[in-house]
Amino acid sequence: MRTKVAIIGAGPAGLLLGQLLHASGIDNIILERQTPEYVLGRIRAGLLEEGTVALLDEVGAGTRAHREGLVHDGIELAFGGSRHRIDMKAATGKTVMIYGQTEVTLDLMNAREAAGLTTIYEASDAQPHEFDTDHPRVSYVKDGAAREIACDFIAGCDGFHGVSRASVKPQAIRTFERIYPFGWLGILSETPPVSHELIYNNHERGFALCTMRSTHRSRYYVQCPLDDHIDQWPDERFWDELKRRLDQKAVDHLVTGPSIEKSIAPLRSFVAEPMRFGRMFLAGDAAHIVPPTGAKGLNLAASDAHYLAVALREYYDEKSSAGIDAYSATALARVWKAVRFSWWMTSMLHKFPDTEGFGARIQLAELDYVVGSKAATTSLAENYVGLPF
Repeated sequence: MRTKVAIIGAGPAGLLLGQLLHASGIDNIILERQTPEYVLGRIRAGLLEEGTVALLDEVGAGTRAHREGLVHDGIELAFGGSRHRIDMKAATGKTVMIYGQTEVTLDLMNAREAAGLTTIYEASDAQPHEFDTDHPRVSYVKDGAAREIACDFIAGCDGFHGVSRASVKPQAIRTFERIYPFGWLGILSETPPVSHELIYNNHERGFALCTMRSTHRSRYYVQCPLDDHIDQWPDERFWDELKRRLDQKAVDHLVTGPSIEKSIAPLRSFVAEPMRFGRMFLAGDAAHIVPPTGAKGLNLAASDAHYLAVALREYYDEKSSAGIDAYSATALARVWKAVRFSWWMTSMLHKFPDTEGFGARIQLAELDYVVGSKAATTSLAENYVGLPF
């Protein structure tokens, strides 16, 4: 089997890249080790920048997002018992959209199927080979038989634990990482959101976030110790703890109910450099991870797919390697800005082991400055809605 671009991973990064390449007439095959149902069962982010929505529109996968997504003009920062609204649209002219990553993935899957493109699910033991030569290939096992795809390029879109980055020689890659000393305990419930916009809460007991997936489905998070387990957090305990961290107005409007999903996620900042190794490129979580505080993970995957698709289109249409040569530096420039913003939001809103006395006062001073300064408000809004790409 042969194709121009072999894509490892059928998450949003791989699926979006595949559609963008198809729109430019570039043949591609996607390999995914899981089933479609498993991929769609992963609960992930739910906030899209305008640039990400525009890319979905570009590949014909944005119709349902425009119909069902919730457009938000602002967010609220809560601290000291009060809420303060950040009007992002007034500050930047841009908005964000609440639309679950699962829905994005489904829309891209359907678009790919409608276009008759090849996605090979349950492809185990995928391995990139010879990507430092002009003849890369990807081997895999399907239905017990060893198979192989010859290609011009490999796109590693297989996530943080995927094989693509792991296949690079250690001396050829450098990684940067910060592990945060807490996790996010999140629940999904069939209840109306407590507010029509997201509420980010700084509290002495720890961070809390009020968000949603729709007008009838809510998503809530509380900061918790990394060694906590789900069975320590029955629904009643979660709701009680959330209420302790919210302002009184939010508590009065909070509708509780049984959780339909519950999980604890660790937080980390991670970047791998470079993002190109000969004829293999990394994109999305394979190259970088950000804490979810800034809502950047899915959107960085989308911008990576955009940069890589543009570079490969230039290679095939214009016979120029300038775009693929610049891909890593171009993508990383945006990645590091998002990593900085996500780290800053996390640092400002969470309770750290040293957030006592001086540290707590610094956080409150920072929050007070952000909501009281037009320049600071604009800076937060500009990064939150997404830097241009």
